[in-house]
Amino acid sequence: MQLFITSLNSGSNGNCYYIGNEKEAVLVDAGISCRETEKRMKRLGLSMDKVKAIFISHEHSDHIRGVPVLARKYQLPVFITPHTLQNSKLLFENFSVEPFQAFEPVQIGSLTVTAFPKQHDAADPHSFVVAYNDIKVGVFTDIGAPCENVIQYFQQCHAVFLEANYDEDLLDRGHYPYYLKSRIRGGRGHLSNRQALALFAAYKPSFMSHVLLSHLSKDNNCPELVKELFTTHADGTEVIVASRFEETLVFNISCPEVLL
Repeated sequence: MQLFITSLNSGSNGNCYYIGNEKEAVLVDAGISCRETEKRMKRLGLSMDKVKAIFISHEHSDHIRGVPVLARKYQLPVFITPHTLQNSKLLFENFSVEPFQAFEPVQIGSLTVTAFPKQHDAADPHSFVVAYNDIKVGVFTDIGAPCENVIQYFQQCHAVFLEANYDEDLLDRGHYPYYLKSRIRGGRGHLSNRQALALFAAYKPSFMSHVLLSHLSKDNNCPELVKELFTTHADGTEVIVASRFEETLVFNISCPEVLL
C-alpha cells in the first residue's frame, strides 16, 4: 500500500498538490489553470480520471483560480468551508460544492481527508492531512506560525508539503514595502525558512520519508539555500524543493516495515 504525491505547482503564482493511491486521488487547492493541471499530470503519467475531489485551503487566488473550470469539466466535488466560499469571489456553479468541518474526516473512496484550522490572513483557512490506511501525507502551507494543530498533525505524517516561504535576511534586504514585509512575517502570513526548519527538526517523526519544501517566494528565498539548510538536518528524510514553474516528480510514500 502506498500513496503517490506530487506538487503540480507551488508558489504565489499558483498552488496545486496531488495525493492519491492506485484507484483514487484528491487535489489540495487548484491555483493553476485547468489546462496546466492537465498538461502537468499527463507529463507525470497521472490520470484526471482518478481525481475524485478538490479540497480548498482558503480563498486567495493562487489557491482557487483554476477551480471553476477544472471542477465543471470533470464534475468534481469541491470541498470548501462556507466562509471561504463566501469570500472566494468566484462563480462556483454547475458542480457540487461540499462543506467540511475542522477535525471531521471526509471519506473519498479509500482516502480519508482531515482538515484543521491554521493561522493565515484568510476568512477560514485550513490545512489538510490525507490518509490511506496507515499512511499520512500533510499539506502545511500558508501558515503564519506553527500552532499546536500543525505540530500535532506534523508528527503523524510520512510525508509533508511544508511551507518555507522566505529567508529572513533576503526579506529584510528586499524591495517589498514595509507593510508587505510585516504581513508576511506577522504571524498570519507565511513561514520563514527558520520557522519551518525549527518545526522539522523538533517534530519530524523518524518514519517521515519525504519533505517537499513549498510556497517559496520568488524574491525572498533561494531554492539552493533552503534545500541545503534542510538537508543538513534531514536525518534520512528526502528533501525536495517544490517549484513555482513546474511539477515535481511523483513520489511513492509507504509505511516502513515493522520488524518483529
